[in-house]
Amino acid sequence: MHGSRIAAIGHYQPAKVLTNEDLARMVDTSDEWITSRVGIHTRHIAGPDEPVDELAAHAAAKALAAAGLAPGDIDLVLVATSTAIDRSPNTAARVAARLGIPEPAAMDVNVVCAGFTHALATADHTVRAGAATRALVIGADKMSEVTDWTDRTTCVLVGDGAGAAVVEACAPGEEAGIGPVLWGSVPEMGNAVRIEGTPPRFAQEGQSVYRWATTQLPPIARRACEKAGVDPAELAAVVLHQANLRIIEPLAQKIGAVNAVVARDVTESGNTSAASIPLALSKLIEQGAVRTGDPALLFGFGGNLSYAGQVIRCP
Repeated sequence: MHGSRIAAIGHYQPAKVLTNEDLARMVDTSDEWITSRVGIHTRHIAGPDEPVDELAAHAAAKALAAAGLAPGDIDLVLVATSTAIDRSPNTAARVAARLGIPEPAAMDVNVVCAGFTHALATADHTVRAGAATRALVIGADKMSEVTDWTDRTTCVLVGDGAGAAVVEACAPGEEAGIGPVLWGSVPEMGNAVRIEGTPPRFAQEGQSVYRWATTQLPPIARRACEKAGVDPAELAAVVLHQANLRIIEPLAQKIGAVNAVVARDVTESGNTSAASIPLALSKLIEQGAVRTGDPALLFGFGGNLSYAGQVIRCP
């Protein structure tokens, strides 16, 4: 079995931008209140005619183009999402249809905010086992559709978007570009982050999640580095789930990634759930903040109180 690597990545965000000042006209809040508590200034919001599979397909098309591949080169489509309204056809099948991918295995992965890193690990395992040649791994969420826009504690957090990666096998003798995954969950705290009800609505116990993320996750993230044989000080980038700047900054510091660029896309995109990690990584690459081959820690956490992380080599 050969390892796998990320060949290319791409992202997509809807055109509409919602600022903190816009929100202050909708609910009892202010730019100062939002910025001081979560660090978010703006977020992108999809329209009613932009379903989550459309966001996913836009990001996937960019990743395919960056990799120089055609739809027919893909034989596995994995979409991490928790905001698909329809149960069948699943989001992955709809993305495959939009892109014209013939006969792929097509599966959705619902691990909420840790969905992309779970899906990336699944693609890595599948390619290593020879069950797929090239995979599209997409994180896409339309959080605006599951948000109560009268609840100032949650509506200020969310945004919509998608990020996608092309995963393929490494050549014989080539170093693996996706390290071993470290994943798990805290089932007894699963209700701390929820999307439930009819219609489904996003809710969370913010203080519980904050304490858990800032105290329990640093040693887990360091173990992900250990599994990859990478010292945190060697990391060029740390891309955490973009939940809250007050979680991201101390968590990155406690990991010990003293020389790494820390993704802070939450400030302009909000919490985009499963989209947040590939979206933020794609922007770092687009901006030239990391170079091809640089080691980066991807670490998702949140809904279900699940987590998953791995060290990758940037495409």
